[in-house]
Amino acid sequence: MTTGTTPRFVRRALGLKPQQLIGSRKVRLSCGAIPLSIAWNWYDPARLTPAMRAALQDTDTPFGKVVAPLGFRRLALATQAGRVSPCPARTISTHRARLDLPGGTPLAYVIECYTAANLKAGQTLAE
Repeated sequence: MTTGTTPRFVRRALGLKPQQLIGSRKVRLSCGAIPLSIAWNWYDPARLTPAMRAALQDTDTPFGKVVAPLGFRRLALATQAGRVSPCPARTISTHRARLDLPGGTPLAYVIECYTAANLKAGQTLAE
């Protein structure tokens, strides 16, 4: 958990004050050595059960799977061609989304950065 390194716009999107703890995960999806995407996920740990917080801290279980019992929905905020901070230089598409609880309370904010390896239809990634 962190308090200081989270972008201010993420805290605003989640309705969190600067002193409130925020959970974060950085995920890299790849096929072998080829990166397909990198994603940052910031979330409010106070809106999770103790078991969910422990699973996110102690395991590699995907965030969505851990919090699925909360019945969240994904709200797409923006899709942009190319790189947006904090995505790496070779990003071809950036997606921003917020995960909301059923009553509309924000749970998490996600930035996903996709690489050109995703466009290689009909080819194996080893080619």
